[in-house]
Parts: sequence; C-alpha cells; structure tokens
Amino acid sequence: MKCPFCGDQESKVVDSRHSEDSMSIRRRRECLACQRRFTTYETVETLPIIVVKRDGSRQTFDRAKILNSMVRAFDKRQVDVADLDRITTEIEQSIQNTLEREVSTDAIGQMVMERIKPLDEVAYIRFASVYRRFQDVRSFIHEIEMFLEEK
Repeated sequence: MKCPFCGDQESKVVDSRHSEDSMSIRRRRECLACQRRFTTYETVETLPIIVVKRDGSRQTFDRAKILNSMVRAFDKRQVDVADLDRITTEIEQSIQNTLEREVSTDAIGQMVMERIKPLDEVAYIRFASVYRRFQDVRSFIHEIEMFLEEK
C-alpha cells in the first residue's frame, strides 16, 4: 500500500476492524519509511449488475430503487427502516451470489414480495398491486384471495 504522505510502498497494518455495515474492513496502517499513519478500507469487489426492464431496456442495478419502492408500499404502516434496508441488502447479495450479470425486474419484484409478505400484509398487497400491474378490482381481489389461501 502506497503511503499518501511520502509515497513509500512499505507499510504495516497496526489495527483492523469491521466497518459499521460489516461490508468492509477498516485498516490503520503505519508507513515504515516516515512512520505516519493512515487508514484504508478493504471491500469485496462486486461486478456490475444489469437490470432488464419489462420493455427490454437495460440499466445498472440501483438498490435505492428497491428501497424506495418498499418505502412507498409501507407508507403509513409500522415498519423499521432498518428492516427495509436489510431486505434490500439481502436481495442485492442474492443477485450477486447468482453470478448472473443480468436480472429481470420481475425477478427482483418477486424477491421483494417474498421478503415483505411476513412483515406486513397491507404493504405486501400494495407492492403486489404495482408489481403485477393490477388493471381492475378483480385482479386485486384475486391477489388477496391467493394471499389468504397461503395463510
């Protein structure tokens, strides 16, 4: 690791700790040449994920879109935002673990529905109504009936 002060290549790790999100490791290093200390972060390199939309267009994965869609579904409902963030992280890691570089919005929507269903029934139906594009009341009632049968 190159020292940011003197440019020397040799340093030693003085302290290592997990970051608050446990997604990286914080390392305190000391330059062997100038004895000054600096901090580095080590993270796992992730490959970019491409999301294939229903119209066939493609865009890069954005975890904020998943989080925002869940926040809208849980509007005026009792939910801890930390739970929604955890779900978003689970979905992102699940997609990364598949080693597929492309994922459909349908697959992402299904993952969200599976995870919010146990948290709140109303939020689940709200999300499903947007995700499945209900066109009329019958579609809405059908989804509720399917939900009740699974309980």
